[in-house]
Amino acid sequence: MPISQDQQDEIDALRARPQPTLRAVSEGMEAHLYRANPVLDHGFVRVVDYMGDDAAIVQAARVSYGAGTRHSRDDEGLIRYLMRHWHSTPFEMCEIKLHVKLPVFVARQWIRHRTANVNEYSARYSILDREFYIPAPEHLAAQSTVNNQGRGAVLEGDEAARVLEILKSDSTRAYDHYEAMLNQDGQQGLARELARMNLPANIYTQWYWKVDLHNLFHFLRLRADAHAQYEIRVYAETICRIVADWVPAAWRAFEDYRLGGATLSAKALEAVRRMLAGEEVSQENSGMSKGEWREFARVLGRDES
Repeated sequence: MPISQDQQDEIDALRARPQPTLRAVSEGMEAHLYRANPVLDHGFVRVVDYMGDDAAIVQAARVSYGAGTRHSRDDEGLIRYLMRHWHSTPFEMCEIKLHVKLPVFVARQWIRHRTANVNEYSARYSILDREFYIPAPEHLAAQSTVNNQGRGAVLEGDEAARVLEILKSDSTRAYDHYEAMLNQDGQQGLARELARMNLPANIYTQWYWKVDLHNLFHFLRLRADAHAQYEIRVYAETICRIVADWVPAAWRAFEDYRLGGATLSAKALEAVRRMLAGEEVSQENSGMSKGEWREFARVLGRDES
C-alpha cells in the first residue's frame, strides 16, 4: 500500500478544507494537490505545495508586468525565448514541494541533485516499515556488456526466479533481524540508529523535496531520459506529467528545447554546414572522435553501428 491509512486520513482532511487565496493559482496543479501518484510497487509522488505558474515566469522576466494588450501567445513566446537562450532565473520564481516515497538506492541517486531542500524520514527516530522494492520480472536484466552502468537482456526462466527469490529472502531476513535487534525478548534492544545498519538498499524511505522549476527541469532532463535507470526514471516521468499540468507553456518549451532538442559542438555544427553545402562528411574528416561521431550520427537519425 503506497499511502498509509494515517497519511490518507491527513490528505482527506486537507482536501476537505479548501481555503480562499489571493495568490496565483495553477488550475492544473490544483488537481494534483495532496493526491498520491503510485510509482513502483510501494512508492508514490504527491504534491504538497507549489508557488507560481507560467505568469510568474513572465512577470519575473519583465520585472514589471501589466496584462495590457498582451496575449497569452506573447507570454508563451517569451517563455520559449527564455528557454531557448538558457535564461534560468525567471524559472526559479516557481517552486514545488513533493512528498516522495522511494527505495533507498533510488534516493541515493536522486540526492546527487544538490539544488533542492530535502527532509528525509529519520530511521534514528522512527522504525522503518517492512516494505522493499522487488522488481517486476520484466525489469530483471543482466549487466550490459557495452555499458558499465546499464542493463542488458532480460533474465528469464530459472535464472529470473532464482534472483527474485534471493531478493525477497534477503530482504525478509534482514528485516527480521532488524526487528529482533530493536526488541530482544522484551528487553531494551539496540538503538534504532544502529539497528538500521544491516537493512538493504531496496527498503523504502520517504522525504519532502522542495525545488525551483529551473533546477527541476535539470533533474527531469537527466532522469526522464531513456538512458536513465528505470527505477528513478519512472519517478521522473510521473513528475513530468505533474509539471505539464502546472506550467503548460514552460513545459512545452522544455519538452521542445531540452527533452526533444540537442546541443551541437562547434565541430558538429561545422559538419552540418558542410553537409548542407553538399560535402561528404565522415568521422575521419570531421575532426570528431569515434564516440563523438556516433552521438552526432544518432542526433541526425543515422545508423552508424
